[in-house]
Amino acid sequence: QVQLVESGGGLVQPGGSLRLSCLASKLTVEHFDIAWFRQAPGKEREGIACISSNDGNTHYANSIEGRFTISRDIAKGTVYLQMDSLKEEDTAVYYCATDRPVALQCSLLTIHYADWGQGTQVTVSS
Repeated sequence: QVQLVESGGGLVQPGGSLRLSCLASKLTVEHFDIAWFRQAPGKEREGIACISSNDGNTHYANSIEGRFTISRDIAKGTVYLQMDSLKEEDTAVYYCATDRPVALQCSLLTIHYADWGQGTQVTVSS
């Protein structure tokens, strides 16, 4: 089982920014796909961004409208989610997840990920 630890969540005003971190291992970040998901109260878990292991290509959900950027630092074993222009509807628990690649493009589906972090709360409120 792969261990993932999220950090960087908190309270931010609308229009603000946060950077989330997902600490894994160098091996994981280099060879496994990693994705960010979020789950708001009463809603299903939603895949929002992922990064492919083979070439670092990224894929995003339409719902984040180009406001978020996923990146990785293989040497640090860490994947980041830079979130800008935050809105109140971005309030959720954010999770990172990882698994072996299933296709050339990484997936935003929960069923494609076996290992999950514990989540970090992001609250956007004035």
